[in-house]
Amino acid sequence: MVWVSRALFRKYGSFIDDLRIYVKGGAGGMGHPRYGGQGGKGGDVWLVADGRVTLKKMKSQYPKRRFVAGNGAHSSIVALKGAKGKDCEVNVPPGISVVTDDGKVFGELNKEGDRLLVAYGGLGGSPVTNFRPSKGQKHLIHLDLKLIADAGLVGFPNAGKSSLLTKISRATPQVADYAFTTIQPELGTIQYPDYKQITVADLPGLIEGAHANKGHGHKFLKHVERTKQLLFVVDVSGFQLSSRTPFRTAFETVVLLTKELELYKEELRAKSALLAVNKMDLPDAQELLDEFMEQLQRPEEYMHSLSAEMIPEVLFEFKEIIPVSAHTGEGLDKLVTCLRKVIDEEAEKEIENYQKQQLHKLRLEIQ
Repeated sequence: MVWVSRALFRKYGSFIDDLRIYVKGGAGGMGHPRYGGQGGKGGDVWLVADGRVTLKKMKSQYPKRRFVAGNGAHSSIVALKGAKGKDCEVNVPPGISVVTDDGKVFGELNKEGDRLLVAYGGLGGSPVTNFRPSKGQKHLIHLDLKLIADAGLVGFPNAGKSSLLTKISRATPQVADYAFTTIQPELGTIQYPDYKQITVADLPGLIEGAHANKGHGHKFLKHVERTKQLLFVVDVSGFQLSSRTPFRTAFETVVLLTKELELYKEELRAKSALLAVNKMDLPDAQELLDEFMEQLQRPEEYMHSLSAEMIPEVLFEFKEIIPVSAHTGEGLDKLVTCLRKVIDEEAEKEIENYQKQQLHKLRLEIQ
């Protein structure tokens, strides 16, 4: 049986990817009825993406998690038009989705310097409002962090994702011979001879039922959403989480991973995907790989061992299937080359689609 110490859970708890905060725009200033003066507008609350910030730092620096803009100045004989209240700027990490308690998305901040207005200040008092000001907006919002990466490693615990990331990039994730080694997302960077860089995210190991939030499933799965492509990593010899759970072959592992992604969000099926078959240094690995490849070619003939609810509507069509060994380095050069190739192909498709859209718009304007 897999045993995870309390110390590991404490370490996982130190990583924060969701923070609930209160934001309030400043109230407008009072107008001056006698002289027709107008009160100043209340300040606004802005979120600003800053790469030096983490949600953990925000929680520590602002324990009350309240961000309030300044009130507008009242109109006076000296200044008939009151000054605007001071805006409140809140630095947040890039990769943030801003969501209300009821799930409504305010907006996103994906790159350094992005700004998002989350609470308007109230209007100052004027003749239109009988010189009475309005209050600023106030909201309870969630800062929902989703990692942005070129590729995301997807696999069950102990598939060797952390070891793989260590070998192909500059990341240094924790590596051990037990499940749930990765208890928080890790980012690595691969640099190519032409100085092109791609980022790879090692996402914590999924388990069966992750789509229903089993084992903090949503915490892990949401990071898959912003990766440009998926890199499935499976153990060629199969996987078993504990003595109380079923053993899964490499083929069954791919089927179940696909189902978990499908149940969480169907749109994930549209992402391009590669498959790394890991631990090819193990005894009988080639024989197991041959059997696995045959099953992938005719999947409908080998799904009888799984119940109907475990079978996805469509299996991923992998761009490449690469046998690798994170231990010996076998196949890693090919894997790194394939990652670059698929990302470049996807980028070319995006450019082509954009050019087609622009050409279509131009033709409509000419007509």
